[in-house]
Amino acid sequence: MSQQAAPAVGTPPAPGGKQTDGRTVRRSPVLRLLARPEVGVFLGAVAVLVFFLVAAPSVRQGSSMATILYQSSTIGIMALPVALLMIGGEFDLSAGVAVITSALTASMLSYQLSMNVWTGVIVALVLSLAIGAFNGWMLMKTGLPSFLVTLGTFLILQGVNLAVTKLITGNVATDDVSDMDGFGQAKAVFASSFDVGGVQVKITVVWWLVFAALATWVLLRTKYGNWIFAVGGNKDSARAVGVPVTFTKVSLFMLVGFGAWFVGMHQLFSFNTVQSGEGVGNELIYIAAAVIGGCLLTGGYGSAIGPVFGAFMFGMVNQGIVYAGWNPDWFKAFLGVMLLGAVLINLWVRRTATRR
Repeated sequence: MSQQAAPAVGTPPAPGGKQTDGRTVRRSPVLRLLARPEVGVFLGAVAVLVFFLVAAPSVRQGSSMATILYQSSTIGIMALPVALLMIGGEFDLSAGVAVITSALTASMLSYQLSMNVWTGVIVALVLSLAIGAFNGWMLMKTGLPSFLVTLGTFLILQGVNLAVTKLITGNVATDDVSDMDGFGQAKAVFASSFDVGGVQVKITVVWWLVFAALATWVLLRTKYGNWIFAVGGNKDSARAVGVPVTFTKVSLFMLVGFGAWFVGMHQLFSFNTVQSGEGVGNELIYIAAAVIGGCLLTGGYGSAIGPVFGAFMFGMVNQGIVYAGWNPDWFKAFLGVMLLGAVLINLWVRRTATRR
């Protein structure tokens, strides 16, 4: 009878045997989920929602939730392009006053020249895109940090908004445009409402979700999305492999300009007039919503879904304090705690996901 020899010590495993090492082991679904930048803010948003559902019972009403979503959408529409810009490694401190610049342009041009409001809307769009292009061009031409470039733009726009409005209207606010030609159609696009189960929901909520879906698709499914992550991670390395860095940076600033135009048009056609001194400080809210949503200040990391939850947390806290009957002076304190908490949660999530 033939005997089978025992394998020698140290003999390598037979071909076809499954071999793994630390570099090829697949992470569990839980770790892969935790690695997503929006997971931390999602958990935070759920916690904030549950807290106010308990602390302020009126939040459970449909009309209250519609108001919260509306408040969130006006922040979220701007937070989306700001988040894309941050993923690309830059800031825009002029985003808040750019919203008012857009609304003032559309209002005064249409009213003073007695033109259809759509003419003012189109001119405002061109101006908003031009402001974004200017910010991006200055950044790439001079090599200055975007913080300094857009801070200068912020001061310029703030002064121009006040000075030009007073010069043309003799007041700090624009004239009422509700009786102008085309107002009804523009209001339907930018500031209308629709009924859902007896609750009035603002059209901006729909636009917010549509823009978020579009931004997510661009980031995850297009070459342009890869360019955004690349220039945010290391623009020199991105340029070395053929990424059009200048085009990507300038176009991201123009996307912020588009968002400023859209929100500006919503404000104009919601209230029929615009206060020229508004908008200051809103840029920090947009940036904070993006940071809470998982975007890194250093660029190269983030998502479009995270800022959606970040904006929802802002809207929830803003309106939740009112529904709870608390002193609204505490709002800023809540925002600060929420920002720090979200940053710490995001840090813990990333460390947990990457720990071997």
